Amino acid sequence: MNKLIVSPSPHAATRESVPSLMYGVIISLLPALGVSVYYFGIGMVIVTAVSVLSCILFEYLIQKFVMKVKTTHLDGSALLTGLLLAFCLPANLPLWMVMIGALVAVGIAKMTFGGLGNNIFNPALVGRVFLFISFPVAMTSWPQPGQWLKYTDALTGATPLGVMKEGLATKSVAEIMPELPSFLNLFLGNTMGSAGEVAAFALLIGMIYLLYKKIITWHIPISILGTVFLFTGILWLANPDRFADPLFHMLTGGLMLGAIYMATDYVTSPMSTKGMLIYGVGIGVVTVLIRVFGAYPEGVQFAILIFNGFTPLLNKYIKPKRFGKVVSNG
Repeated sequence: MNKLIVSPSPHAATRESVPSLMYGVIISLLPALGVSVYYFGIGMVIVTAVSVLSCILFEYLIQKFVMKVKTTHLDGSALLTGLLLAFCLPANLPLWMVMIGALVAVGIAKMTFGGLGNNIFNPALVGRVFLFISFPVAMTSWPQPGQWLKYTDALTGATPLGVMKEGLATKSVAEIMPELPSFLNLFLGNTMGSAGEVAAFALLIGMIYLLYKKIITWHIPISILGTVFLFTGILWLANPDRFADPLFHMLTGGLMLGAIYMATDYVTSPMSTKGMLIYGVGIGVVTVLIRVFGAYPEGVQFAILIFNGFTPLLNKYIKPKRFGKVVSNG
């Protein structure tokens, strides 16, 4: 007997599916992946391949033998998690650490909550933060660009944000800036960092593609970037000797990757437009507070995870008007 599901109107059909959305995001990441491979060579290829394959394998094994449910490891979500995780890691990270990060991302942050659609926190960010807390030395040793054939033996250094944070203890911003790559090099990606911290222009190309395909809306990324620009701009105008200018903050660290890809995750971000704007502004404010006043040079990953936790509240108390609801004027 056929079972009918009866629900109130309106009824809408769409060609969108989980695989189409996931692979759309993956396509948008290809320019940034290409740029990072150009700068970091074989190390980036190895880290990305191991991260992606580990996430797919762990999702299959957990669903098949632990949860005993239909496997979804090929729907694109595990591949995307692996790719985003790789974008958060140094291109010289040992393989066993990459695999641990993948296991935490898929096994703890995703499958513990029931799989795709049920997780509270962004899996790739959970994996990244776990590795950062567990292996701080390895996770803050960034390979210098141009060492294409070197992997774990690549020469390393600090990211621009790290240099700025450390230098401000004894110097002014003006004295530190000559030690850092130019804004053009930061924009093009010729600097130290993860794949998600270099080549702002490639990530912006990805954002344009996502907006064009209507995979994401502008509300979250623009509210995050706009808040960071405005907040850091106020601080810079108040004291340019102690606070870097807004453009420096926009082009460094994982801000672009976080705003465009991590914070816009369908599952862990608010559903309403107003909720998205509050969510984005909150992430931007907390990011700047951690970067400028906190102990860590980067704060976007922590800010996103904090506001992932607020998403259920935003969805509960900020709801769009119901379709067809009659509003009384008196």
